Amino acid sequence: MAVEQPTTANEYILHHLTFLSNKEPHGVLDFSVIHLDSVFFSVVLAVVFGGSFYLAARTATAGVPGKFQNFVELVVEFIDTQVKDSFHGTNKLLAPLALTIFCWVFLFNAMDVLPVDLLPALAHGAGIGHLKVVPSTDLNVTFAMALTVFVLIIYYSIKCKGLGGFLAELTLQPFTAKNPVVKTLLVPANLLLEIVPLLARPISLSLRLYGNLFAGEMIFLLLATLTLHGVEQLSTFGGWFFLTMQFLLSFVWAVFHLLVITLQAFIFMVLTVVYLAMAQEHH
Repeated sequence: MAVEQPTTANEYILHHLTFLSNKEPHGVLDFSVIHLDSVFFSVVLAVVFGGSFYLAARTATAGVPGKFQNFVELVVEFIDTQVKDSFHGTNKLLAPLALTIFCWVFLFNAMDVLPVDLLPALAHGAGIGHLKVVPSTDLNVTFAMALTVFVLIIYYSIKCKGLGGFLAELTLQPFTAKNPVVKTLLVPANLLLEIVPLLARPISLSLRLYGNLFAGEMIFLLLATLTLHGVEQLSTFGGWFFLTMQFLLSFVWAVFHLLVITLQAFIFMVLTVVYLAMAQEHH
């Protein structure tokens, strides 16, 4: 259902921070609520990444490569180098997983560089009241990705060390003792100390990505509110000053933000590789 366009800066920011959902949430946690815009753009960007890389692989030549093939090969070699530097075992899943995470998260983040009113305005013209175009500013998306990594950590820990070895890591260190009775008494303390960093991994992965991208989006929205003041005073010098400042500041922040979105995708990918490498180590 379409809604009225915002007229004040506060309404403008709240409008752009509202998701397109299937229903209004009831209570703090309502798992029946689906953010349709986050799902839509996540799928679209997955198709863009998968389709473009598949096309590059199908059209790859042994002779002089094209620009896009060069770019894809550069990205693949870069990710492969990062995986080999962090993981010294054998795992056929890890490199493709790292490549997918880096490219997918980067595309998520890159949506933040688009003008904040471009796609929402098109959606409003089609009768859609709200539209958030950056999936990584949705905590549900970042936490879902982090939980997927967490499940893989548990899976490979048990697969490589066995259930007993995995439980031993959680209960028999860092405090150890030769006496069996003392060792048993230390199990609760060890479990408490080990379970906290284990559970902190998905939380830190999700909140780090979400926090940085949400902050970047807020800065773009705050800069965009200068347009509201400029349009209201378009016939005066102050109006043109607001519009000019909005353009210049948004351009500068967009250039800087390109570094931020790349760095956040890289950090998410590297931490995933490191966590999975730790899951398969026996010492």
